[in-house]
Amino acid sequence: MSPNKIVPLKHVIDELGLRVLYAPDSYDNTEIVTSEINRPALQLAGFFDAYDSTRIQIVGMVETIYLRGLDHEERSRSIDRLFAAGLPLLVVTRSIEPFPEMVEAARKYGVTLAQSSATTSEFTAALISYLNVEMAPYINQHGVLVEVYGEGVLLLGNSGVGKSETAIELVKRGHRLIADDSVEIKRVSSKTLVGTAPEIIRHYIELRGIGIVDVRRLFGMGSVKLTEKIDLVVHLEPWSEDVVYDRMGMETEYTSILGINVPSVTIPVKPGRNLAIIVEVAAMNNRQKKLGYNAAAELDAKITSGSREAQMLSEMNEV
Repeated sequence: MSPNKIVPLKHVIDELGLRVLYAPDSYDNTEIVTSEINRPALQLAGFFDAYDSTRIQIVGMVETIYLRGLDHEERSRSIDRLFAAGLPLLVVTRSIEPFPEMVEAARKYGVTLAQSSATTSEFTAALISYLNVEMAPYINQHGVLVEVYGEGVLLLGNSGVGKSETAIELVKRGHRLIADDSVEIKRVSSKTLVGTAPEIIRHYIELRGIGIVDVRRLFGMGSVKLTEKIDLVVHLEPWSEDVVYDRMGMETEYTSILGINVPSVTIPVKPGRNLAIIVEVAAMNNRQKKLGYNAAAELDAKITSGSREAQMLSEMNEV
């Protein structure tokens, strides 16, 4: 697993549409190293225990009203203490004009000062969401990621087993390609994995005997997608007569990726099997299970019920 990413400060400002009021010469080299943020109400009052100087600081209406109630000297000391303690970026929300003391402190300590027109709650939610995605733990997985009927399906298996060929057949049938050969998987929450393709190979797919093809140009913009949640893992492996494959599907198998268990199935590959159709059925079946319906469980219940009825009839006839 790769460590958490760092995010350049400029990317944060561009993504959230911030208006830069002051930026030091080192602005382009500043990096955000944590997805945690802080509203410095306690720090403006002088309390700095457990203060994290790497967090982005957000000043909203509450902090502004507090600072307005201070005289010039007290306000200057309060703001100076905050900036002196260190911070990568201070954002003033609701299009509030920052106090002159803030601009002065930003210049004095070389801190970027920016403004947002969003409400404090809206901006905070957007910032945390963006940082959580950008800084999420991730791995690069050899495989193919496709979207099938709205389900993100990760195809895994040894080289040459037919992952790319299955993916191109799925694209021909109206589904979408996210990544071929290398899938960058991020854990964006405690329950969600999101996959994408490295930018350099995005929309390309390798077909043995043909070479590299551009899926977007061959099949159109509707055939590709930038990212997709991973809902199902499909393991493709050569058919072996010595292996007993699941024929009922009563028990759900899981594959652990970045500590998250993802439902998975193993599909044996041999000539004559239409893998694209099998993957389609696997995706639809997985979706049904998420909605609370399990065909195998229903059939088992019917068989069990039928056996009980037959036994009761047999006992009645004996009497």
